[in-house]
Amino acid sequence: MSYEIRPVRSTEWREIRDLRLLALQDELAPFAFLATYETESAHPDEFWIERARTSSLDAGPEAGARQFVAVSDDGTWVGTAVTLVERQGSTDFEDAVVEQDGAHVVGVFVHAAHRGGGLIDRLFDAALGWARERALDRARLYVHRDNPRAQAVYRRLGFAATGNSFTGAMGPELEMARTL
Repeated sequence: MSYEIRPVRSTEWREIRDLRLLALQDELAPFAFLATYETESAHPDEFWIERARTSSLDAGPEAGARQFVAVSDDGTWVGTAVTLVERQGSTDFEDAVVEQDGAHVVGVFVHAAHRGGGLIDRLFDAALGWARERALDRARLYVHRDNPRAQAVYRRLGFAATGNSFTGAMGPELEMARTL
């Protein structure tokens, strides 16, 4: 099967919503996302429209986020990764002060039937490539302590544990980072 890796468009908010809800139903979701299916499925359409608007290709060159998707040759959306731009002095999702400019990769998902064939590599190439285009030289992400498979994938992609962590609603999360 072949895949197209591309940024989302703002008009694709329904597809963005459906892929996110699919991801939140995955057996690994409790270790992968800081949200639940119940919470996110309750969001009104306006939430998804705004999410699409601010992370899409249509958001323009100054966008603070970009979502990339993997679309199979039959048109099915099967994977995603989102890159957030973090600026020194701003606060992140934990309300911690960001110490240096960089990218924060979130919302990573590849449908189980499409895992193991390098699709994650292509999503990260796109997500990190977009960060490089913004002159960012560092990327970080968080991964659950009890998700060794994801940790191994991120290590293979050049990420290393930083020693930083936090404990959220899902338990302990480890920060991993890499230079771009």
